[in-house]
Amino acid sequence: MRQARLHHLTLAALLLCAFSAGASGQAKDAPAAPAKDGAPPAAAATAAAPAAAATPAKKTGGFVPPASSGTPIDSVVVVVNDDVITRNELNARIATVSSGLKRQNVALPAPSELQRQILERMIVERAQMQLAKEMGVRVSDIELDRTIVRIAESQKLSLQDLRNQIEKEGTPYVAFREEIRDQIMQQRLQEHEVDSKIQISDAEVDTYLAAEKAAASEKVEWNLAQILVRVPDNATPEQIAASKTRADDVMRQLRTGADFAKMAATYSDASDALKGGDVGWRAADRLPPMFADVLTKMSPGQLTPIIKSGTGFHILKMVGKRSAADGSEPKNVVVQTHARHIMIKTSPTMSAGDAKRKLLELKERLDNKAAKFEDLARLFSNDSSASKGGDMGWLVPDDIVPELLQTINALQVGEVSAPVESPFGIHLIEVLERKSDDQSAERARNGARVVIRERKLAEAIEDWQRQVRDRAYVEFRLEDK
Repeated sequence: MRQARLHHLTLAALLLCAFSAGASGQAKDAPAAPAKDGAPPAAAATAAAPAAAATPAKKTGGFVPPASSGTPIDSVVVVVNDDVITRNELNARIATVSSGLKRQNVALPAPSELQRQILERMIVERAQMQLAKEMGVRVSDIELDRTIVRIAESQKLSLQDLRNQIEKEGTPYVAFREEIRDQIMQQRLQEHEVDSKIQISDAEVDTYLAAEKAAASEKVEWNLAQILVRVPDNATPEQIAASKTRADDVMRQLRTGADFAKMAATYSDASDALKGGDVGWRAADRLPPMFADVLTKMSPGQLTPIIKSGTGFHILKMVGKRSAADGSEPKNVVVQTHARHIMIKTSPTMSAGDAKRKLLELKERLDNKAAKFEDLARLFSNDSSASKGGDMGWLVPDDIVPELLQTINALQVGEVSAPVESPFGIHLIEVLERKSDDQSAERARNGARVVIRERKLAEAIEDWQRQVRDRAYVEFRLEDK
């Protein structure tokens, strides 16, 4: 950005010098005529300028600078530490968000409020990116390409189709790539700064499981939307009072019929504000207790009173409610399979068809007892298990990708499969043995840890983002036009 500005300044200086040199040459050849009515020569020159501009310029060998429209190409709207957000960047984000809200049928807030929301989100993102770079977080082009391929696959699109769709929506593909790179960097920074610091004790797990058991018969989930009026970190009593006044005003408008999604997009400081405040379906164990206690007494369509937390003032809307029970008993017994495989990865020099033909040759040797599975795995498998004769160890269903799970379940002990394809390559699989273990207690505790971590993580991320924002130097240069 600084290099771009320096380039523009240098070009402007060159143009100014060229123009000055041309003017000096004209002065030497034709002295200025006396001004009419005693006006200074400069004024006379100014008065004559329109007429001169109307006369076509004679072609010369010198440089004639282009006329200026007087409209700046771009401008700085906010300084964030040692970086800036430009007017073009802000306008592009506003256009993207507005398009997304319209697709979701969410009423757009007033332009000034939408701009404020988006600009605040951009400030937080820019501060996080600066912190990530300071900490040496990097994403290589190879990693970026792999991520974009996975995005395309998740949408069942080819890479070219994804690119066409993005550009059709008005986003240059290069800009899309850099946006994904930024998101990966922010995710890695978050994992280092927040995720890795969350601790879960055995006592918390025990408490959670006991509560789950007590509430199992009446467990429900709520579809929620929220508006958060944030309180700054280390806020003064005056700042807290100002945030409370703002929350009260929002609540007053909601109670007089204002649209919740529009109010969220206008006033909420939460990261889901520009989605109309949509939180999605949450069970009580995935919410702070102060929220769950209020929601248990509510019906769909109702609003909570204003709830004060360490982050700020919350207003929740219960959009829907459903039973979380599926009517089935949890499985106590888990079938484990001990298996091994030979995997050949596909590549520009090894097509899927070639890999399958090679594995069929190896299977024929196995069927004829002409070779041992472990020896062929060491020689031909491209997997890290090759050094162990292809041994994958004991597998539970959750460990196996769907493309292989069906094949493994259908094999008898000692049977070798036909070549089967997965996202990793083409496989020959042999089932060595099976066993059934009761892992319900261990799995329940692991599940409890996942839920507790998710609940803590949501609060921790909000708090961490607020701290990053509060530590940043922010200077607004935005002028209302």
